[in-house]
Amino acid sequence: MKRFSFSLQLLLGLVVGAALGFVARAWDISWLADTLTEVGTIFVQLLKLAVAPLVFTAVVVSVANLGNVTGAARLAGKTLLWFMATALIAVVIGIALGLIINPGQGVTLDTSQARAPEHTGSWVDFLTGIIPTNVVTAFSELNVLQIVFLGIVLGAAALALGEKAEPFLNLSRSVLDLVQKALWWVIRLAPIGTAGLIGKSVATYGWDLLAPLTRLTIGVYVGCLIVLVAVYPALLAGVGKVNPVTFYRNAWPAIELAFVSRSSVGTLPLTQKVTIERLGVDRDYASFAVPFGATTKMDGCASIYPALAAIFVAQVFDVPLGFGDYLLIAFVSVVGSAATAGLTGAIVMLTLTLTTLGLPLEGVGLLLAIDPILDMIRTATNVTGQIVVPVLVARSERRLDDAVLNTPPQPLDTAPAPAPSRVGESVA
Repeated sequence: MKRFSFSLQLLLGLVVGAALGFVARAWDISWLADTLTEVGTIFVQLLKLAVAPLVFTAVVVSVANLGNVTGAARLAGKTLLWFMATALIAVVIGIALGLIINPGQGVTLDTSQARAPEHTGSWVDFLTGIIPTNVVTAFSELNVLQIVFLGIVLGAAALALGEKAEPFLNLSRSVLDLVQKALWWVIRLAPIGTAGLIGKSVATYGWDLLAPLTRLTIGVYVGCLIVLVAVYPALLAGVGKVNPVTFYRNAWPAIELAFVSRSSVGTLPLTQKVTIERLGVDRDYASFAVPFGATTKMDGCASIYPALAAIFVAQVFDVPLGFGDYLLIAFVSVVGSAATAGLTGAIVMLTLTLTTLGLPLEGVGLLLAIDPILDMIRTATNVTGQIVVPVLVARSERRLDDAVLNTPPQPLDTAPAPAPSRVGESVA
């Protein structure tokens, strides 16, 4: 397999999985469909297994690494502003598409069978849910937002303590390196996992299911593609002075893995690797910006999709939306994007949007069946944005190495390089 690039391996897995899924559905081969489902499920479980230790140690180390960076507060502020600005652009595109294509118009679905999700998002839950009541519960229930909060607090405390916190920071870096190494082995299995995930989707979700939701599905994909092929390239060329073709050539493995894994956090090691080693972003800054983005930067899940889905639900349940409602959608998308927390799916963000607008939460049940199909392009958009913003900020701060950026992509056969080993010690 080493004769083939990682991207080609993923593409082969995609094609083989789709073909097997089609065969399983067309000839009703239950054992093949079950096998594809199990393969995909195991791959996702392996990714999720690393989420808690990866997010916690990555955030702790990234906050501590800000001590290496001159003007750290300015860098963090710029990163956050770009996250919000691109989220606003994405949600405006989502709203505009929703008004143009009317995704719920003419849809005849049996809404009486729809059920509200057991776990919903609300502003009170979102704000109070940031702070855990129990440290163990935050990890055992995989509440990523709470894990991020703990990581930020402990990382800042370690930064303030200085040398006294070195044993803790060294342990965090060692655990991070171990988790990234193990997760890299999982990522190397991505072609097989891809075949299972795509095969499961094709075998399970046929045209009969997609037909009533065609407009919404097309709208989500078109909206994400507009961001991917128009908005991001324009920002890269105009603001970052980076050739979009070069950017996508170098970042493609991470984007492709995000598409098939549907997990920003699971893609994190590869995202960080291409950001540093292929795009030339300063390592110390990238070690903060990339993990931060993997848990809060969600242009697909938190901007485009909730906007289109909210319009869809309003139209299906015949609830009129006014100008103020569209402003609320934009506000929720820009401010509440951290609620998605880098995990597979955007149900929490959607329920937060519907709750804010006063729309029936039963509408979520109508969309759950096609959520895996929509989540692939959403996550690819999320991860692309998580790479674009560090590139833009690094360029503005003269922390972008053009020699690395313009070098032909190197094979991604080795695990991500370890983070800097001590506060105050810079790694070239």
